[in-house]
Amino acid sequence: MNSSFIRKVEKAKDYALQKERVNLTGCTVLFQGDNGDHKLTYEAGSWYCDCDYLIGRDTCTHIMAMQMMLEDIVGAVPVAH
Repeated sequence: MNSSFIRKVEKAKDYALQKERVNLTGCTVLFQGDNGDHKLTYEAGSWYCDCDYLIGRDTCTHIMAMQMMLEDIVGAVPVAH
């Protein structure tokens, strides 16, 4: 490896420790649940999941798991719609 690339890797490691630099504004995730796969989206501070449990409720296990995984990145725990 050349020295320029090595410096980039070191800088990336430094950034990875500074989660406050990241503001996640949107994403789509395929969540492999026990009873099948579910598509989750995060947009404008809200989570959405295609599972049947979410219908008429504010959250589901898939959304709660993603909130736990990403709590340092998405900030305040958003409510599903």
